[in-house]
Amino acid sequence: MTETVANRVAAIQMVSTHDIDANLDEARRLLAEAAAQGASVAVLPENFAILATRQMPDCGRREAGADPQIRSFLAQQARSLGLWIVGGSMPLAQRPDGSDIADRVRATCLVFDDQGREVARYDKIHLFDAMVEDAHGQYRESDTFEPGDQVVAVDTPAGKLGLAICYDLRFPELFRALRAKEVDWICLPSAFTWQTGDAHWHPLIRARAIENQVWVVAPGQGGQNSSRRRTYGHSLICDPWGRVIAEIGEGPGVVSAELDVAQVENLRTRMPVWEHRRLS
Repeated sequence: MTETVANRVAAIQMVSTHDIDANLDEARRLLAEAAAQGASVAVLPENFAILATRQMPDCGRREAGADPQIRSFLAQQARSLGLWIVGGSMPLAQRPDGSDIADRVRATCLVFDDQGREVARYDKIHLFDAMVEDAHGQYRESDTFEPGDQVVAVDTPAGKLGLAICYDLRFPELFRALRAKEVDWICLPSAFTWQTGDAHWHPLIRARAIENQVWVVAPGQGGQNSSRRRTYGHSLICDPWGRVIAEIGEGPGVVSAELDVAQVENLRTRMPVWEHRRLS
């Protein structure tokens, strides 16, 4: 068995569908591969367990109940693999304060430590309501999801992690808020459409990494998820200088890299842009 490296992080790419059981089987295989690569933390993509809008409310209610399938899966995998898992996103019909959501769900990213304990939760703040020139056409996440309102960071074996999801990438103020929490890296589980990803995925990720002097770990959906939906993929790991260290094209797979926190500290010392800010 490969020895775990504390600062090695894996980004997992999937091509999820409406079939939760099949998606979890694939996630199990890819998480095992991440552990075999020596990762201490693995990050799953957005909607890793279910990518079907109509099923989100029912799934979210189950996950808020006494017998949650996806949350139990993540906890069990973290324990069995001895792996920290950032659970991409999943629907959850309950707010962080425990109150139930009657008409929608949250797009929630849960973080589990290597003992299977839930140690952090982030609810996607920015919802994708847009027209895209693809077979799907119009996306209205706000019809199904309630936005979150909390900026979340958590300590991990690979450094302090800031949490964001997909469309959040287009809102630099969130990344500034995470930088204010002194994060070393930010994860971005995503399901970018092929059209928007082809145009904007790489430049936006590199910009967020450069301007905040952080590592960015961005796992995505990557392939033909349904007859009307093709996702961009290109899951990658970007260093604080904006260099893409590891990347995969389309299809399921795992990429990993060691996140050098000392590089973050050194860069922030040599080029202290945070202290040079004149506007807030």
